[in-house]
Amino acid sequence: MAETEDGAIEPETTHDADAAPGADEPGTPTERSEQRSAEDREWVPVIVKRNDQAVRHPDDILTAAIGEGLEQLQRPRGSLALSALAAGMILAFTAMAVGVVTTLLAPYELPELTRLGAALVYPLGFIICLMAGTELFTEHTATAVYPVLDRKSGFLPMLGLWGLVGGFNLVGAFAGAGFLAVAEPVIGAREGYLEIGRHLVEFDSLPLFASALLAGWLMALAAWLMLSMPPSFAQIVLIYVVTFTIGLGGLHHSIAGSVELFVALLVGAGIGAGEVLRFLALALTGNLVGGSVFVALLNYGHIRQSQGKG
Repeated sequence: MAETEDGAIEPETTHDADAAPGADEPGTPTERSEQRSAEDREWVPVIVKRNDQAVRHPDDILTAAIGEGLEQLQRPRGSLALSALAAGMILAFTAMAVGVVTTLLAPYELPELTRLGAALVYPLGFIICLMAGTELFTEHTATAVYPVLDRKSGFLPMLGLWGLVGGFNLVGAFAGAGFLAVAEPVIGAREGYLEIGRHLVEFDSLPLFASALLAGWLMALAAWLMLSMPPSFAQIVLIYVVTFTIGLGGLHHSIAGSVELFVALLVGAGIGAGEVLRFLALALTGNLVGGSVFVALLNYGHIRQSQGKG
């Protein structure tokens, strides 16, 4: 007790252990903790996985590539053939876009501008192929090789896959070229088709093969890089950059070039059967070597060597 100046006595304030617990003492539930408890009772907890796979390790890319190759090697042949047929037809839109741009820019007689304009629209058919999930021969020049190198598949199934996809790509390419030829009065790109057709066959065999090798190298590299990133807009950008580069360099892609050559023939280009067969043989072989050797063998070799399995 304490005495005041006027003699009154007032009780002292005590802080003994019997005092009622305050809101600030440890263990006392707060308003927010009670809210959290109520939320936990009301809502089902979930785990949110962060998408942090923007860049994968090369070991992981190789594992994905082997899995992708096995999946395609084991895929029903009818499904693979229809997908390849659709891809060949879709690339007709690349031939149409390039033909229209070449026709429109021809009066200006500026080859550099024409090449740049054609390169800008060249990727359109390839992007549609990607988004549609169809199969191109140049995707499989490397993808089908990884399981063989890893001894998970044989050599003959790989050859069968190449033959099936490439063959139906060419059938689709001819069908797409036929549609473009029938629609030519509407599209109005005949002069462009003829110019592109001449470009495809005017080179000697060695430069044509080397050009096809570079195109196959780029396409197989794009397929490898696609496995390094999750499905996203970045994949579309990647395909655009790679195919723009092919178009800018005037390189020979076997399937897109086949559509362009077929439509040129159908609208009246004076190209002989021998030149057509030469183009197909060199373009397909060059694309195949570029993908299987410069992407599949090199990537598989350096990654397995770093793992100590080479």
